[in-house]
Amino acid sequence: MGISSDNVHGLVLAVSSSIFIGSSFIIKKKGLKKAGTTGTRAGSGGYTYLYEPWWWVGMITMIIGEIANFAAYAYAPAILVTPLGALSIIFSAVLAHFILEEKLHVFGVLGCVLCVVGSVSIVLHAPQEKNIHSVKEVWHLATEPGFIVYTCLVVILVGVLIFRYVPRYGQTHMVVYIGICSLMGSLTVMCVKAVGIALKLTFSGMNQFTYFQTWFFTVVVVACCLLQINYLNMALDTFNTAVVSPVYYVMFTSLTIFASMIMFKDWDSQNASQIATELCGFVTILSGTFLLHKTKDMGNSKTLESPVFASPSIRSSNSISG
Repeated sequence: MGISSDNVHGLVLAVSSSIFIGSSFIIKKKGLKKAGTTGTRAGSGGYTYLYEPWWWVGMITMIIGEIANFAAYAYAPAILVTPLGALSIIFSAVLAHFILEEKLHVFGVLGCVLCVVGSVSIVLHAPQEKNIHSVKEVWHLATEPGFIVYTCLVVILVGVLIFRYVPRYGQTHMVVYIGICSLMGSLTVMCVKAVGIALKLTFSGMNQFTYFQTWFFTVVVVACCLLQINYLNMALDTFNTAVVSPVYYVMFTSLTIFASMIMFKDWDSQNASQIATELCGFVTILSGTFLLHKTKDMGNSKTLESPVFASPSIRSSNSISG
């Protein structure tokens, strides 16, 4: 099956997003290092980095990346856009090698290769996006029984996690915080996709902001993002980032693809072979991500031979919008 023009646009935007976001981590870290030499470090509660131009360049770069990621959902299905977020790891690794001199073990290189192979597999077999001519069509998809059931289950599970399990197990079980973020993240991406489609149609001359559905999706995006940010910050503050990042990526991406399959019926036009290939590509990306984080500190050991790249930093706040 050929790649549609919309999928190509979504692919370019998703890859651009990964480049910008992957670069932003390195640029911001460079700014934080420079700020730490002239004042109190951020890790010690200092805010001198706010006066450092490099940090602001990193923030602007991240914002550009998030905008590109937002736009990608307007053109391509979530099953294509969401897994490509792992490519930011590779760009971080390459830049860190040349700028920060943070070494990565040879198995980290294998992790990068797995991410690329998995991404290529998904890109070549991704379903074509359905033609949507109004945000009302998205609303119709969102109000079908299947997605309503999924939404109700997510809301119930999130409510149980927040009111029952967060007070008891939040500080000891990472899956509680990550579960809240991932479940809400799957709904966020569906609404982000709806708003993205509305903006695309509006820019083409068909104003979608006259419909209440567009504003409803926008409000849900804002509310879900705020909730995700809150609990993701709690997870990062409580647990090791090197553990939080890959677990969040796996749960968030899996649930987002599942939600997209229900709402947009991405796999209806594909056969079993194509679906199996996409799933294999996704598993390959997950394997590469796991390998990168499992071996990210090995290159710093003097007992290991020939580290060849830099340790990457995976995106942890961008997933919020999918």
